[in-house]
Amino acid sequence: MPLSIDKTRLIHRLVTSGKYYFLSRPRRFGKSLTLSVIKELFSGSRELFKGLWVENHWDWSIRLPAIHLSFGSMGYKEVGLEAAVERTLDMKASEMGIELEGEGISHRFQDFLKKAARKGPVVLLIDEYDKPLIDYLDKDSLPMALSHQKILKSFYSIIKA
Repeated sequence: MPLSIDKTRLIHRLVTSGKYYFLSRPRRFGKSLTLSVIKELFSGSRELFKGLWVENHWDWSIRLPAIHLSFGSMGYKEVGLEAAVERTLDMKASEMGIELEGEGISHRFQDFLKKAARKGPVVLLIDEYDKPLIDYLDKDSLPMALSHQKILKSFYSIIKA
């Protein structure tokens, strides 16, 4: 029988004791699963947490939009990084009933975050933030990695601001 450990107490402490977090752990250590748990908490999916510590320690009446962006599933290898990010932003904005304005991903991302925040606090979860770089670190692909670095720098500067 597989061993299951309830980590919801730690996740609760994480999301209730600060404002911004950068989670860095080795590959295959559950970062994506942790982000999914956080998203479901803020979405109010109480039924998923039956029998776990957090079930009786979370305010299930509070629901915040959780914007979950995963660079691992954007399809940037097929359409290019900028087009993939733009397509993802448009899709996520549409899900929230937001129409984006502006040209370029940094302007559209900024517009998205501002319009989403007008409705109240927003949870922003970014998974596999470095995948567009890591996928191109071999010697022959370094120009693509450098191109992606510039795009990601512009994109992430919006969060920093």
